[in-house]
Amino acid sequence: MPAINDSKILIIATDGFEQSELVVPRDKLREHGATVHLASPSGDGIKGWDNANWGHVVEVDAKIEDVRVDDYDAIVLPGGQINPDLLRTDKAAVKLVKDFVQSDKIVAAICHGPWMLVEADVVRGRDMTSYHSISTDLRNAGANWIDKDVVVSNGIITSRKPDDLDAFVAKIVEEVEEGEHQRPAA
Repeated sequence: MPAINDSKILIIATDGFEQSELVVPRDKLREHGATVHLASPSGDGIKGWDNANWGHVVEVDAKIEDVRVDDYDAIVLPGGQINPDLLRTDKAAVKLVKDFVQSDKIVAAICHGPWMLVEADVVRGRDMTSYHSISTDLRNAGANWIDKDVVVSNGIITSRKPDDLDAFVAKIVEEVEEGEHQRPAA
């Protein structure tokens, strides 16, 4: 059980991430003392989406394909419509998400971020939430979709939208401090 201030957390994203869904967890987790790294497909800075306009560029620490699951305690998957839709076509990103789940690490996805969990084929039989427009996608992939600010299924955290960020980050902190979660395959 790592204390949050001893933990290493990875966020993966690409252009079009919802600005608040990346920046708020990154900053709040750092305020708690966690080491937070950001990875993108190219390893280059990525541009967010903020209130119907392009947001600002955030710096990236690594390429997704160079990341090792064993180096981290958790992964965070921000939403926005563009970001996860592009990432779910990236084989390295999908494999990384699946590897985090199979390694019993904490996995947290918000808004459209759960599309990555659908693509990694790890939602079957799990309680989950998301932005309402992808609830059918989660149900069709076998999840039990629940309209709630944050839902946890054995260390897999999902949340609906930017309004839920405080609950989302609080649950990430709690679950990281609980440690790895032994879970059956989806």
